Amino acid sequence: MARLAKATQVVQFALNNSLLLIIGAVAALVWANVDLDHYTRFTHTVHFLVNDLAMVFFFALATKEVVEAMLPGGPLASPRQAAVPVFAAVGGMAVPAAVYLALVAWMGRGDLTRGWAIPCATDIAFSYLVARLIFRRGHPAIPFLLLLAIADDAMGLIVLAIFYPSGPVSPTVLIAWLLPAILMAWGLRRLGKESFWLYVLGPGALSWVGLYLGGLHTALAMVPIVPFMPHHTSDLRVFGRSEVVRLATLHHFEQWWKVPVQIILFAFGFVNAGVPLSSVGAVSWVVAGSLIAGKPAGVVLTTALASRLGFTRAADLDYRSLLTLGITAGIGFTVALFFTTASFPPGEVLDEAKMGALMSFFAAFVALGVGRAFGIRPE
Repeated sequence: MARLAKATQVVQFALNNSLLLIIGAVAALVWANVDLDHYTRFTHTVHFLVNDLAMVFFFALATKEVVEAMLPGGPLASPRQAAVPVFAAVGGMAVPAAVYLALVAWMGRGDLTRGWAIPCATDIAFSYLVARLIFRRGHPAIPFLLLLAIADDAMGLIVLAIFYPSGPVSPTVLIAWLLPAILMAWGLRRLGKESFWLYVLGPGALSWVGLYLGGLHTALAMVPIVPFMPHHTSDLRVFGRSEVVRLATLHHFEQWWKVPVQIILFAFGFVNAGVPLSSVGAVSWVVAGSLIAGKPAGVVLTTALASRLGFTRAADLDYRSLLTLGITAGIGFTVALFFTTASFPPGEVLDEAKMGALMSFFAAFVALGVGRAFGIRPE
C-alpha cells in the first residue's frame, strides 16, 4: 500500500507540473535520433490530430486562466492592480523579439525574420514550478510571475491569430462562422445551460470550422467561447484564494480537461520535439539566447518604467527578485514550440528553431543559480 501511495504521489506530481510534456519531448528526441525516418512518418500521420484538434483544449485552459484573472476581485480586474505585471509581460515579449530580430539582421538571415514571436513565449507551468523552487512560500514574486505569464499568453494568442495565420485569411468566412458561434455561446449562457459539452460541441465546433476555413489556427477555436461559459464571480482558485465557491461550468470544464490536457501535452511534445541533436545551430542559439537574456531584460526594464510612472509593486519584490523571476520567465517550451511550427515549414530551420525552444529550459538552471547567488532561498 505504501508503494502504491508513493507511486500515486509521483504520478500526481507529474500531472500537476506538466512533466508529461518533458517526457514526451525526451521520448521524441530519443526516437528521432535513433530512427528519424520512422519517427517522421509516424508524427506526420498524427500531426493534425494533435496540433489542430487536441491543442484546442490546452489553449482553452490558458484562456480560462485569463478569464479568472479578470473576474471582480481578480489580479487583472483593476487596471492599477494589473499594470505592473502587464507592463512586465509587454517588455518580456518586446525585448526578446527585438533581440531576435537584431541577431538575425546581424547574421544577414532575413529568412528567419518570421520567427520573431518564438522568444516571446513564457511557459506557465514550468516557470511557475521553477519559481516555487526558488522563492519562499508567500513571496510576491510567485503571483507576479504567474500574472506575467497569463498576460503573456493572452497577448501570445493575439499574436498567433494576427501574425501567424495557417493560410490565406478570409475575413468574410471568419465572420460567417465565428459570429454564429459566439451568438450560440451567448444564447446557451442566457438559457442557463451549464454542461460544458454544449459549449464545446456547439459553438466550439462552429468556431473550429470557421478558423479552419478562414485561415487562422484552429487550436484557438475555444478562445472566443470560453469567456461565455458560466462561472462564479470569485472563482479564483488559481491565485490561491481559499474560499468555497459554487462549482460552475468553467470550473467543471477545467476539472474534466486538466488531466487529459497533460496527456495532450505529452503528445504535443512527442510530435513536435523530435529533432536530431545535430540540428543545434545558429537559429537554436538565437532563439534560446533571445529568451534567456531578453526576458529578464524586458521584465526588469518595463517594471522599472512602471514604477517611474507611479505604479507600485510589492515591497519584497526588489530588483534581485525581478531579475531572477525574469530569467525564470525565459522558459518558453510549450508555446515557443507551438510558435516554431507556426513560423517555419518543415526543414533545417524549423529543426534548429525547435532545438532553441527546447534549450530555453536551461533558463531554469540559470534562474536557480542566480537566485542562490542573490541569497534567495525557498525557505
